[in-house]
Amino acid sequence: MARNNLTGGGVQMETYQELLCSPSLASGLQQHSIYLAVVNVILSLTAILGNFLILVNLRKESSLHLPSKLLYRCLTITDLLVGLVSQPLHAIYWISIANEHWNLCRYTRDATYVTIYAFCGVSLGTMTVITIDRLLALLLGLRYKQTVTLKRTSIILAAVWVLCGVAALCYILDYRITLWYGCIGVPSCLLISMVSYKKIFRTLVHHQAQVQVHVQLQSSQPNSLNISRYRKVVYSALWVQLALVACYAPSTILEILNVHKRIFSPQLVVSRGIAVTFPYFNSKLNPFLYCWKISEVRQAVRQTIRQALSCPWN
Repeated sequence: MARNNLTGGGVQMETYQELLCSPSLASGLQQHSIYLAVVNVILSLTAILGNFLILVNLRKESSLHLPSKLLYRCLTITDLLVGLVSQPLHAIYWISIANEHWNLCRYTRDATYVTIYAFCGVSLGTMTVITIDRLLALLLGLRYKQTVTLKRTSIILAAVWVLCGVAALCYILDYRITLWYGCIGVPSCLLISMVSYKKIFRTLVHHQAQVQVHVQLQSSQPNSLNISRYRKVVYSALWVQLALVACYAPSTILEILNVHKRIFSPQLVVSRGIAVTFPYFNSKLNPFLYCWKISEVRQAVRQTIRQALSCPWN
C-alpha cells in the first residue's frame, strides 16, 4: 500500500486532512470502507432509538431537580444529534471512499468533523457542568435549589453550545484552531471533573456522620439533602463520565499522534476510522447507563415500551 512521507510542521496536518480524501492514501480501502459504513449505520439507528426513548421519559421524570434534568436532557439531545447527523455523514464519507467520489468525500469529511467536534465538546462540557452541579448540591445543602436555578443552568448550557460550535466551525478555516481548542478544553474539563469528584468523595467520607445527623435533624424539611439518593446520582454521573472518557480516549490519542507523525498509510486511515467510531458508540451506550443507574428512568422506559408493545412486560 502507498505511504506518504510528509514534513513541514503546520502544513503537515492540513495535508493529512486532504489526503483522507485522495486516491493516493484512501484508494484500495473499498472493503474496509463498506464495513465501517455499515457499523456507523447500525450505531446510528441504535443511538437514535435509545436516546429518543430516554428523552421522552426524562420529560416524565419528576424526581430530578429541574436544572439537573435539563443537564441530562442536553446530554441526551447531543447523543441523539450524533446519531441523527454525525454518524450518517460519516457513513456517507466511507461510502464515498468505497465508490471513489472524492468531492463528496471532502464535503462529508468536513461536515462530519465539524459536527462531531461540536457535539463531543458539548457532551464533555455538559458532563463537567453535571459534576459541578453535584458538588454544589453537596456544599450548598439547603441553599442549592435557590442558587442553582433553571435560568442559570440554561445560560451556562447555551454558552457551552456557542463555544463548542464556534470552535468546531474553525475546523473549516484552520484545523489547528480546533485542535488547540481540544488540547486546552479537554484537559481543563477533565481536570475540573477530577477535582470536583475528589472533593465530593472526600467530603462524603470525612463528614458522612455529620451530614447524616444534619439530614435527620432536617428530615421534616423538604429541601434537606438525602445522602443515599445523592450517592446514587453521583455514581450515575460518574459512570457516564467514565464511559465518555473511555470512548473518546482512542480517537483523541490518535489525533495527537497524527500531529507528530510524518508517515501516513491506508492502514492509518482505517485505524482512524475505527477510533472515531468509539465516540459514536458512547452515544449508544449512554441510554443503557441511564436505565441501569437511574431507577426512575428505567421504570419510565419500561412503562413506555409496555405501552408501545401493548403487552405485559416480562
